[in-house]
Amino acid sequence: MPKQTRSEKLKRLVNMQRHLEHMAENELANTTHARREVLDSLDAVVDAIGSLSPVHQIFSSLYSTQISRLTVKDQHLQMQQQIHESRMMREKAKGDRLEDNMREARNAENREADDTAIYDLIDQAMATRRRDDPV
Repeated sequence: MPKQTRSEKLKRLVNMQRHLEHMAENELANTTHARREVLDSLDAVVDAIGSLSPVHQIFSSLYSTQISRLTVKDQHLQMQQQIHESRMMREKAKGDRLEDNMREARNAENREADDTAIYDLIDQAMATRRRDDPV
């Protein structure tokens, strides 16, 4: 198995980091969706409490309990959403740093390869010149 260059190793890390970033985005999207559902339910219950329908007035104590539960659930999801947002930003920053390091490593490897090629050309020119020059 050929030895991997530093830029190739960093590229693998960048790919892995981008995958972690994508996972964090999905978790944030799921939490945001769940929070939206809770807020929609909360709106529906508040509308039911404010209704003048006798059916809804009978269940007003049940609705107030449900509002309390939904409010607590929304607060919990809000905290999770903030955690996922910060995690996503952290993973993105790590990925960006790794990608910058990968580019720098690739540039250094390219410079080294160019330098080696120039030195080889110089060595070949010197060897040719020595054969052509009788001593």
